[in-house]
Amino acid sequence: MTSPLHGEDPVFKSPRAHLITIIFFSLSQRCIILTELSMNEKMVFIQYAIQKYENEEELVKKLQNVLSEKDIQRSIDTLIGTQRVRRIGPEVLQNNESHTELPDLPENIKELLEKI
Repeated sequence: MTSPLHGEDPVFKSPRAHLITIIFFSLSQRCIILTELSMNEKMVFIQYAIQKYENEEELVKKLQNVLSEKDIQRSIDTLIGTQRVRRIGPEVLQNNESHTELPDLPENIKELLEKI
């Protein structure tokens, strides 16, 4: 083995080091997406996701690829509290279109919606 001071570092040649790099890149990419969206954009995104996936469990699972669970739950609670979304039974969420219209979908959110 050679030391880091004398050339190659065996740690960076191991398969685990490569895996850590991939995971870190993936997590950092997720953070970039989160910082680009305002709170209103997150709620619009979730409203359109609710239109696509009405089952709350499936919705949360799909959204976790883009948003943190805390952001998802906070946005759902806010949407229910402002009567933009209603809960039908224990598992189904639905946009309350009779009370409020869905806002226009911005282009950057359209791309995210297609990915989930």
